[in-house]
Amino acid sequence: QVQLVESGGGLVQAGGSLRLSCAASRSIFSVFNMGWYRQAPGNQRELVAAITGGGTTNYADSVKGRFTISKDNPKNTVNLLMNSLKPEDTGVYYCFADTSYSARSWGQGTQVTVSS
Repeated sequence: QVQLVESGGGLVQAGGSLRLSCAASRSIFSVFNMGWYRQAPGNQRELVAAITGGGTTNYADSVKGRFTISKDNPKNTVNLLMNSLKPEDTGVYYCFADTSYSARSWGQGTQVTVSS
């Protein structure tokens, strides 16, 4: 297991940008996958973006071309750069880390609100 702490959420106007960071409590070098889910009120949690240990990325269709996920192994962080934000991007963003095939850790979540 690993403890995850998100930061960088907030309120932004449509078309603006935010950068989310997820800091891990230990080295992420051996972590299988890390990434971000989001949950809007009344909706299920959905995958936004993920990055494998080897650096392969995966994005939800709704954010492709606008969001970029990256990781910094020496700093034990995963970042999500969100550009051209839309009101439908509003929600609580949760960082996750798969430390094994059967173990997933979650952060506490950070609120992102995009006003129209």
